[in-house]
Amino acid sequence: MAKYLLLKHYRGAPTPLNDVPMDQWTPEEVSAHMQFMQDFADRLQANGEYIDGQAVAPEGTFVRYDGEGRPPVTDGPFAETKDLIAGWMVIDVDDYDRAVELAGELSAAPAAGGKPLQEWIELRPFLGSPITITE
Repeated sequence: MAKYLLLKHYRGAPTPLNDVPMDQWTPEEVSAHMQFMQDFADRLQANGEYIDGQAVAPEGTFVRYDGEGRPPVTDGPFAETKDLIAGWMVIDVDDYDRAVELAGELSAAPAAGGKPLQEWIELRPFLGSPITITE
């Protein structure tokens, strides 16, 4: 089994085919999209391929160690992921081909007009064993 991270983006990825911002969807369209996401996760959980997933808000804060007792907090500069990541799902599947298949299916979540969003899903494998440096 291999673990993969499926990333949904607010923006920054290639433009989805059904490119209507979610804040312009009807309440019924938002509900249908969210139900699709839940049904997708439930199905994967039932067959043992789902690990976890969450939607995340577009706002966030950057924190960095800047010396003892002085963690600076800022609303910028913005790293790309702060503006882009809408949510994520972790899956544990037999192979890369299955991960691609599921990412494609997730891309078909309904959007404006009930049509598939056809958004780009970023597929990232989890790093396996830690890298060992030898001389």
